[in-house]
Amino acid sequence: MAVLCYINLINYMERYTIAGVLLDIEKFFGISDSTAALLQTVFLCSFLLLAPVFGYLGDRYNRKYIMIGGLSVWIATAAAGSFVTKPCFWFLMLMRGLVGIGEASFSIIAPTIISDLYAGAERSAMICVFYVVMIVSSGLGYLVGAGSASLTGDWRWALRVTPILAAVGLALLTFLCPNPTRGAAETHGKGFQEQSSYLQDIKYLLKHKSYALLSLGVVTTSFNVGVLSFWMPAFLSRARVFQGLQPPCAREPCSPTDSYTFGALTVASGILGGCLGYGLSRKLRDSVPNVDPLICGIGILGACPCFFVAIFAASTSIPATCVFIFISEVLVSLNMTVIADMLLYIVVPTRRATAEAFQITLGHLLGDAASPYIVGLISDTILGSDPESLAWSFRSLQYGLLISVFVAILGGIAYLLTSCYITADRQAVLRLVEDHSPLGGAGTEEPGELSQAGPKAP
Repeated sequence: MAVLCYINLINYMERYTIAGVLLDIEKFFGISDSTAALLQTVFLCSFLLLAPVFGYLGDRYNRKYIMIGGLSVWIATAAAGSFVTKPCFWFLMLMRGLVGIGEASFSIIAPTIISDLYAGAERSAMICVFYVVMIVSSGLGYLVGAGSASLTGDWRWALRVTPILAAVGLALLTFLCPNPTRGAAETHGKGFQEQSSYLQDIKYLLKHKSYALLSLGVVTTSFNVGVLSFWMPAFLSRARVFQGLQPPCAREPCSPTDSYTFGALTVASGILGGCLGYGLSRKLRDSVPNVDPLICGIGILGACPCFFVAIFAASTSIPATCVFIFISEVLVSLNMTVIADMLLYIVVPTRRATAEAFQITLGHLLGDAASPYIVGLISDTILGSDPESLAWSFRSLQYGLLISVFVAILGGIAYLLTSCYITADRQAVLRLVEDHSPLGGAGTEEPGELSQAGPKAP
């Protein structure tokens, strides 16, 4: 568990070092907002395209070997991207795309291994730790990226720190991590030996109401996290210029202060929000069986007005902006550990990697792969009316960020609808595990069917 958490820390730290030096990259290559956003888009596109492949492999083959291979690709391509030269922006984009392949293998498979090592309350606690580490490491990515660029005077060093740390993780993974039998924790070591076909897995997920609605909620959460994580340091920096608190960036490194600020806010809000979401779930789950999607829905709907205020407060007050960003991040972070736990307990053990893969694919395809580029495109379109104006450089990005508020409202509705079905679908999985019925054969109960038959006697 410690090794998986360490690799997860480096995984998400690496993902957000780019955002920590975004202004430096724009200045170095002389590119626009929308072009810079393609770095995140191409990374996530490769990530989501390979996700179904790793989901299929993760449900059928040795998961440890798959993660070792993916992590090796990630280390090699992340390090290679740090040696890019000024005329070769295309090379940096190519390497960022290949990094996504390696990260996809770990992000999809690691939670399924945790689900096979722990069950019940222990699993919820470990998933909480795993995803709080993820949120914290996102914040550390800004600090490491901006700090490396500031210390060395070269933003490319921001991309060289994480491959070194990841190499340590690769060694630890090779020698210390097991490959448990699927469903081992829930069947007292017996595990699930039967394996359904890939077509049966897809049909199962398509019929699964809780999974479909939860995935829609994940898409909207991912959309907003993508906007916030990629653009907020640059937005804070432009707000300072707009208010006359600092001059526009003339040469690299470009104002690492805002990356430090946002990174610290992300770390603090991630710890607080993740632990609070887990605590509320554990405290209320016995009395309110469908509390998990309710926490997610209330959290993201509550974040909407906070983020709206933060966007417009930036015109006059950076401290007020940071306060409302912090509150909105805490409310969004309520979702992170709860979503992961929900997916594991509403899907049977032999289909969890596939379920993780398709949820990640949808989340990135329609969420954070697209959202930074969409906001950058809106910003460039508005800025086109006066491209030399410092004021419009800030205003255009400010207006572009507003789209995330409307998407978040849709997410809140999806989570609330999930609460209508999740109790029955969870019972279906519990009964299947108890009975240990062959998947796809006689006696197999699909999600939703148990609620019609009534609860089975213990």
